[in-house]
Amino acid sequence: MCGLLGLVCPTEENAGFAVDAVAKALPCQRHRGPDESDTWQGGEAVFGFNRLSIIDLEHSHQPLTWGPPENPGRYTINFNGEIYNYLELRAELAEHYGARFNTDGDTEVIVAAYHYLGTAMVGRLRGMFAFLIWDSERRVVFGARDPFGIKPLFYADGPGGTAFASEKKSLLSLATTLRIGEDIDHKALQHYLTLQYVPEPETLHRQIRRIESGTSFTVSPGGRLVTERYFVPNFTSKPVRNDSEARRLHDQVVDVMRDSVAKHMRADVTVGSFLSGGIDSTAIACLAKEHNPNLITFTTGFERQGYSEVDVAAESAAAIGVKHVIRTVSPEEMMETLPLIIWYLDDPVADPALVPLWFIAREARQHVKVVLSGEGADELFGGYTIYREPLSLAPFERVPGSLRKAMGKVSTAIPDGVRGKDLLRRGALSLEDRYYGNARIFRDDQLKSVMAAFDPGVSHRDVTAEPYRTSEHWDPVTRMQHVDLFTWLRGDILVKADKVTMANSLELRVPFLDNEVFRVASGIPLDQKITPETTKYALRQAMKQVVPAHVLNRRKLGFPVPIRHWLRDEMHDWARNIIQQSQTERLLNKTAILQLLEEHRSGVLDHSRRLWALLVFMIWHGIFVEGRLSPEVPEPYYPVKL
Repeated sequence: MCGLLGLVCPTEENAGFAVDAVAKALPCQRHRGPDESDTWQGGEAVFGFNRLSIIDLEHSHQPLTWGPPENPGRYTINFNGEIYNYLELRAELAEHYGARFNTDGDTEVIVAAYHYLGTAMVGRLRGMFAFLIWDSERRVVFGARDPFGIKPLFYADGPGGTAFASEKKSLLSLATTLRIGEDIDHKALQHYLTLQYVPEPETLHRQIRRIESGTSFTVSPGGRLVTERYFVPNFTSKPVRNDSEARRLHDQVVDVMRDSVAKHMRADVTVGSFLSGGIDSTAIACLAKEHNPNLITFTTGFERQGYSEVDVAAESAAAIGVKHVIRTVSPEEMMETLPLIIWYLDDPVADPALVPLWFIAREARQHVKVVLSGEGADELFGGYTIYREPLSLAPFERVPGSLRKAMGKVSTAIPDGVRGKDLLRRGALSLEDRYYGNARIFRDDQLKSVMAAFDPGVSHRDVTAEPYRTSEHWDPVTRMQHVDLFTWLRGDILVKADKVTMANSLELRVPFLDNEVFRVASGIPLDQKITPETTKYALRQAMKQVVPAHVLNRRKLGFPVPIRHWLRDEMHDWARNIIQQSQTERLLNKTAILQLLEEHRSGVLDHSRRLWALLVFMIWHGIFVEGRLSPEVPEPYYPVKL
């Protein structure tokens, strides 16, 4: 797990001049890889790298040069991530192609696979990755990002060249070299306020984009970036006809998860596990303990009833028989640390759960260098409560279209907060219109009051149209899962998981987001995902043989944050000061936002999620646009020798 930076210049002379600029842009992502840092230049390419050593600690230094015996210096690779099936691929390449290796790590395996298998090799990689390979013979960079978007990859294209980085901050540092601007993308801002994250491939800077998940690309000196999607999720479920077939499916789920966790445990350093009170993280911890009897688990919570899974997680840890570490977070710590966390994020993410995650990641880094976590289980196995919505809205589907439209108009006349308003409004809409993904912060009618430059031509459909198009003939629940894979998962869940753990030089691995796990999960029929009583039915049934009984049917809280209460009490004055001091008048209506804050404080309406999204953006703007806020970034965290 590391931080990469790569620049493809128009000429070799340009590249020579750019080496110093790349070296100066590396420190702002040093937290991603504090163990080593190096730069390399070859032809028109300049690479920079920050390494967090996990596998083959004494070797596998990057940028790494490799080639076949006839041209041993042909390729140079910059690689961020982990390839969990690298041992199997290494053996295959050696046996069938005579590949030779100089290290014991996974980096060489990627570049050797590219040489012998071509660009199709990305489909063989089982892991999380973003990489760049410079081919000095063909004078081209080939790169790719993993199927689900676990590891980030930003890029910017300007007259000075095309640059790629694990952190957007590094590309902002190269703005002068690339000759690109730093203006805000208003469309991306509107999407953020709707979804609580900036959707791929956008960022809040107009001239900096992201390589999308499941995409490979090539770029030549002075040429244009050419991308190709190599992974499109495909759900191909078959009905389970009897109890025997159901048991066979549940056994497949256990077997593939056991195999995935085993491979995700591969490391030359200590691996721990996050543990909340739900089935996902508990299953991961139970399976991980099969490989490490001395496993350490970590959880976080708050000293407020109903907003902590600390007790359940501790009960699970005791039942599993693992050492357990707990970190509680106060509202004062949240207020003090939020600007620093937002600096690490690069773009705003209005998910309050990322704050406690930052603290537990920092705590975990005192004990381990790698943690496992349960991200992705809900999207693959049907875990979100909202996936049951098509069941509750089924009666609306039988209502004629004209009457449904009339119901929608009636709902607009009902005041916000009145019971039944949202059910009536959503029942009048098609799935494509009502389901944006797992988060919906501001509706268009609400955005008009807080955005100074609201654009009615910008819609959530800009983000969801393609996944809806490619899932047209699937059932509504599977379509919602498919949409979330392209929106919520890669825009919120994985961004916060990567950014917050890497901020603390901690590698996070997600065994549910594995090629083989998806192969099994994508074949689960609807009635094995959602029932009237529960979600993730097949996963729960499968894990009966693995997890403690008290976890099986417990509703997951994740890392819930009591911002609804805190913004009325402990955080109210803090929030008011942020709004008043923010220099965002050209973008936002601060008078309307202050009114939201006072309505929330008085208890008239719950505006907590909308207020949080606005506050996070205002802090982001204060850091990256105004330059008024300058969080003190600590040195990479080394509390103990690992």
